[in-house]
Amino acid sequence: MPVHISNVIAGSLCDKKGICAGDTLVSINGNEINDVLDYLFYADDGKLRIEYINGAGRKKRTGIKGAASCDELGLQFETYLMDRHRSCKNHCVFCFIDQLPKGMRESLYFKDDDSRLSFLFGNYITLTNLSEHDVERIIRMHISPLNASVHTMDPVLRVKMMRNPRAGETLALLRRFSDAGIVINTQLVLCPGINDKEALDFSLQKLSEIEGVNSIAAVPVGLTKYREGLFPLRCFNAAEAADVISRIDSFNAKLMQGGREKLAFPSDEFFQLAGHNIPPREYYCDYPQLDNGVGLLRLTEDTFYEMLASCPADDAARHFSIATGEAAFPLINKLARSFCEKFKNSKIEVFEIKNRFFGENVTVAGLITGKDLIEELKEKSFCCKKLLLPSVMFRASEEPVFLDDIHIADVEKELDTEVCISENGEELFALFFKQV
Repeated sequence: MPVHISNVIAGSLCDKKGICAGDTLVSINGNEINDVLDYLFYADDGKLRIEYINGAGRKKRTGIKGAASCDELGLQFETYLMDRHRSCKNHCVFCFIDQLPKGMRESLYFKDDDSRLSFLFGNYITLTNLSEHDVERIIRMHISPLNASVHTMDPVLRVKMMRNPRAGETLALLRRFSDAGIVINTQLVLCPGINDKEALDFSLQKLSEIEGVNSIAAVPVGLTKYREGLFPLRCFNAAEAADVISRIDSFNAKLMQGGREKLAFPSDEFFQLAGHNIPPREYYCDYPQLDNGVGLLRLTEDTFYEMLASCPADDAARHFSIATGEAAFPLINKLARSFCEKFKNSKIEVFEIKNRFFGENVTVAGLITGKDLIEELKEKSFCCKKLLLPSVMFRASEEPVFLDDIHIADVEKELDTEVCISENGEELFALFFKQV
């Protein structure tokens, strides 16, 4: 389906060729353009033949040479995807969106399962939303890596967990993509008593038999306090979390005995639930699953200490605060103490924010609301003029808004403070060092 051009940047290559806002893009080099993937893929050529329909309804063609990127073409569209987001057709027993309370912004209730976002932003997809056309296009364009939410390799169990009759049969797409040379990162959301223990062993083994599978992340199910009327689930206890780690370690050990590389990784949360220390850097290989919280605490700690060791001590007076979730609080508190031991005139207060909004089972910083942050810091007599917050608390770095639509400016006003945002361990140290 041709796509509507909403704007053409003045002075761009397309503007110079007479393409205008309101025109419709039909094809590039004879390839029909339906969405952003088509556009990015087919516009990546030194010589372009663009077919479009102008505002008068006339079909026109023009040639363009020398475009180094799509940005130089200057075309803009009504949405980033140039199409609607594709919603999820599953009804997973562990779906986090089903556990949201009423009254939040509408976009939070949209269940995304769009293969284009997997390629563009690393989102995980279930494969159940793919048509044969989608599959063939992924293979033809060699869209790699592909991120897949698997949860279990047992087709019958997958249908039960995802409550979609296609959930079992679509597992075959993993091997089909692998045979086409596509790299696949996978995740297993584990629910105690459902897809852990022997079911986990089975999934790990079956995934290891697919050559294209590059990594497997195991993450524990996230449960909020808003579960009335939903499928009965519970959190992992310490023994069960330790069992998950043990099974994954045994699986990897067998792989490595056979000359293969480590493939599966428990998320940091499993180590915390089990009461285990976060493993050393070598445990995580090249950190293939950071976005799933696999090795994030280790990478943050190691990067911070590397920066700390490389900076000479000084006598500058630094006084600021940090707020984070329960999961990261012990590490951030440890890093702050180490910094103050070296930089003697520094005073750093670290605040642990409990998740009142979603409930005590939710401990990650990324799900803290602005309301909880403000209320808890006020209760703790917060009075510091500088406050550091992790970037995961916000919708996006260019749009610093919490889940409950509270803006960073609201936090600064309510707490009479200046807020700084840190992205990773290196940025965190840099912010520590600059607070003079």
